[in-house]
Amino acid sequence: MRAALRSPVGLASAVLLALLVLLAVFAPVLWGDRAAAIDTDALQQGPSADHLLGTDLLGRDIFYRVLVATRLTIGLALLATLIGVTTGLVLGSVPSVLPRWAARVVTSAVNIAVAFPGLLLALFFAVIFGTGTIGAVLAIAFAIAPSFARLTQTLTAAVSGRDFIKAARVCGVGRFRLLVRHVLPNIAEPLVINATLAAGSALTAFAGLSFLGIGVQAPSYDWGRLLGEGLQRIYVSPAPALGPAVAVVLAGLAFNLFGEAAAAAAGGRQQVRGRAVARHESTEGFEGEGLLTVRNLHVSFPGGVTPVRGVSFTVHDGEMIGVVGESGSGKSLTALAVSRLIEHPGHVTADQLDFDGKPLRATPDRELGTKLAMVFQDPMTSFNPTRRIGSQIAEVSEVHQGMSRRQAVAKAVDRLRAVRIPEPERRVKQYPHEFSGGMRQRAMIAMGLMGEPRLVIADEPTTALDVTVQREVLKLLARIRAERTAAVLLISHDITVVAQTCDRVLVMYAGRIVEELPTAELFTAARHPYTTALLAAVPDLDTDREAPLAVIPGRPPEPGEIARGCPFAPRCPLAEDRCRQEEPELTPMADGHRVACWKSERELTLAAAGGAR
Repeated sequence: MRAALRSPVGLASAVLLALLVLLAVFAPVLWGDRAAAIDTDALQQGPSADHLLGTDLLGRDIFYRVLVATRLTIGLALLATLIGVTTGLVLGSVPSVLPRWAARVVTSAVNIAVAFPGLLLALFFAVIFGTGTIGAVLAIAFAIAPSFARLTQTLTAAVSGRDFIKAARVCGVGRFRLLVRHVLPNIAEPLVINATLAAGSALTAFAGLSFLGIGVQAPSYDWGRLLGEGLQRIYVSPAPALGPAVAVVLAGLAFNLFGEAAAAAAGGRQQVRGRAVARHESTEGFEGEGLLTVRNLHVSFPGGVTPVRGVSFTVHDGEMIGVVGESGSGKSLTALAVSRLIEHPGHVTADQLDFDGKPLRATPDRELGTKLAMVFQDPMTSFNPTRRIGSQIAEVSEVHQGMSRRQAVAKAVDRLRAVRIPEPERRVKQYPHEFSGGMRQRAMIAMGLMGEPRLVIADEPTTALDVTVQREVLKLLARIRAERTAAVLLISHDITVVAQTCDRVLVMYAGRIVEELPTAELFTAARHPYTTALLAAVPDLDTDREAPLAVIPGRPPEPGEIARGCPFAPRCPLAEDRCRQEEPELTPMADGHRVACWKSERELTLAAAGGAR
């Protein structure tokens, strides 16, 4: 609001709106009697010192009638806007909480209504509801609703993909509560701005219906009705028509210009709050049952796109597993799949997908929300920017553990203290923008610790953080693992980070695990050409600074471009005809070491030794 008032247009329109409000409140009290006074000696007079805009058929002063009509005109326009905006908000947001078939019906109805011009809809509804004030209000309201519903649907879809929404789902927040507490507050600003613009349109539309004789009926009057009466004598005396016409134009401009100024101010200060979630994760691990057991996991989307293809791995209690690979290798989608966060139209299938001894699909939300913690890769978007940090962290215990608000906030303070955030009592009352990136990431970990997590999935937890903060976050994850015997699935682009912190490493490429081995052997026993190429691309203190940095030629295939054979074959220096025709499976090479490659162990060992030289 303050930003809008700083602009000349915003200030001028705000002054006009203030004058309109004052007139609407006080004009009927101050000049109501003079506007209703009949003077048979002054019928249809022109403008004069006594009557600035002349008089009507009964000798009533048109100037005072215009002033008094402000209340009814503005009031009806705002009422129609309120009904229309509320209806549009409901139609635009309910698809996110309805069953899929019902959501499609509502969305289709909105799409059909949006195809018709607003004025045509208003006239259509006016015929249905009949002439008069109530009919005109409903007609304009239902003409506004479709476009507002479409706007709400678009904004809701944009916010629904944010990390803090996914975090709320992990915590088990219900759909309705998710909509009310997390989605709508984040789209309130553009909705309010567009509601202001809609009020201006409603005002002019209402004046138009009254002008046509299907709006306000005698003895009541608004600007549109006064304009219709004055138009009958416009060639003799234009002032009676000019007064209400100027009032309609000025009021419409006031609403529209203020809305435009507010939109410009909001656009000028808006920052990019979200980033695309990198596609990561997946692994093929030890045989046997564990805390998390994944067998033959597939994640597919319409059009035959399968970004995760046959991933299998096991995570045991207290184990820290690293997942590495280029963007688009399927790491993050694997993590989302095992967190039950893949939504329609995505489809998840697996021969086995168990967590803590139960099928993941059958695990209650309450249990999953306390035993599984998700740390998303972008701390800038992991929290709802419109709510305080403390209330967001406390929500986990309120929803899943039945704690009161006071108890949950006290526990949130304790968890913030546990992740080394200074002055947690003060910090719980702050908003996310008041936290640094590293503090936001630690606060996200604190949210996961509100329950008793058996598994922490950290998806690029050090993205956009400086090296000192990265180290603190990684040390925090290691401490959680040691103190709580929690398993950690760490997803990272940085293979050296994984080597320093994890027990096992899973290397993913094109939606599959291509190598699995203990991290202690990563720099000495890695054999897959892709893994050795990743290691060669990491510079160290012995790297020749005069030589160009090592790179992997080509680029990873897009999920919809994966053809027959090994996906890495177009970039592999060892590829042969068989590699281009058949895709290899993970095969054991040593204890705890598996590689998906057609080359023999001896050939891969020689190739790795040659690459090291």
